[in-house]
Amino acid sequence: MIVATLQKADRWLGIPLCFALTCVRALLARSTVPASAPLRNILLVKLAEQGSTVLAYAALRRAVELVGRENVYFITFEDNRFILDVLDVVPAANVITVSFDTFPALLRSALGAIGRLRQLNLDAAIDMEFFSRGSAALTFLSGARRRAGFHAFFGAGPYRGNLMTHRLLYNPHLHTSQTFQTLVEALRCDAAALPTCGLTPPAANHEPPQFVPRPDELAQVKDLVRSETGGRPPLILLNPNASDLLPLRRWPPQRYVDLAQRLLAKFPEAWVGFTGAPDEAPATAELVRQVGSARCVSFAGKTTLRQLLVLYTLADVLVTNDSGPAHFATVTPIRVVTLFGPETPALYAARASRNSVLWAGIICSPCVNAYNNRQSPCRNNLCLQTITVDQVFAETCRAYAQPGPEPLKQG
Repeated sequence: MIVATLQKADRWLGIPLCFALTCVRALLARSTVPASAPLRNILLVKLAEQGSTVLAYAALRRAVELVGRENVYFITFEDNRFILDVLDVVPAANVITVSFDTFPALLRSALGAIGRLRQLNLDAAIDMEFFSRGSAALTFLSGARRRAGFHAFFGAGPYRGNLMTHRLLYNPHLHTSQTFQTLVEALRCDAAALPTCGLTPPAANHEPPQFVPRPDELAQVKDLVRSETGGRPPLILLNPNASDLLPLRRWPPQRYVDLAQRLLAKFPEAWVGFTGAPDEAPATAELVRQVGSARCVSFAGKTTLRQLLVLYTLADVLVTNDSGPAHFATVTPIRVVTLFGPETPALYAARASRNSVLWAGIICSPCVNAYNNRQSPCRNNLCLQTITVDQVFAETCRAYAQPGPEPLKQG
């Protein structure tokens, strides 16, 4: 199912669903669980965006500290499970997935997931989708006695009923990683006092764990690099793509072509590799053709997501739009240059010392946020077009010149 369909369903079906469930909650009129009550298990609801799941790493670790690793559960879309397995914070058996290939499949798998969640007798659930109606409904239907999430007080956000016991105000001045941690800490607060909360913002400098490929994975990707390049040269990766959730995040593809040509001329020892998903392979191959160099190749569609992480461990620099790969790369030693446009790096930049960002900061940017469900009326992303090839080239050269760990680059 395409993202646009999910967004429409969340609006047109989610609003009446959240209203109906709010009425059900009012009829049940259960008393609020006191803050002193034992907290034995926690469910985290984060359905979409693997990149944001990386930003939730510190929140996941905090949940584990509170109730123990075996008592933390996570529900997500099937396509987003990959990064959870890489982070390895939540036991694989505790990750519950929902299919969204088709709308009937979404309904069937969601109902099945709700049935399993209710069997867990959950003490707490955290809605990490901010103002999504579907995730709010899922959090409520999980049966958890404590439910933490953001509430649209006085219309400060999209309507999604009154389904949380621990209702928070969304703070647009906190980095997303801090916001996720705040949701976990709210479970220990007095629900009646919220949204007033005396907690100070948690640290925002938690880097995710480093990915270590298995020997067989490393050998396979090394063979792939050799087959494409004829050896093991220094490698600069370019990711010209962005998720379907926000196509406005794409820097103009022709500029990636220009950037590749300049990098190849500047560094005669290096190769440039374009990356992308299987369905992006034809468009990526066309960009490689336009570069017109034997030292430019496409890896699009030739790796699994885990193999893409292995490729990052073998490469020197990644230049990418603001999308999942910018965050995946933080679990590897690669240096990253991330291009921001309709969103702000102040909230969404990857938390890694090896990551640098370029953002023009024009007056209409950022135009998407939690309050508008990350949708924008913009049809011409000047925020990214304002970032020049000269700027990206200079930042990429700077990143390429930096020393980096090279234990996996030998052989």
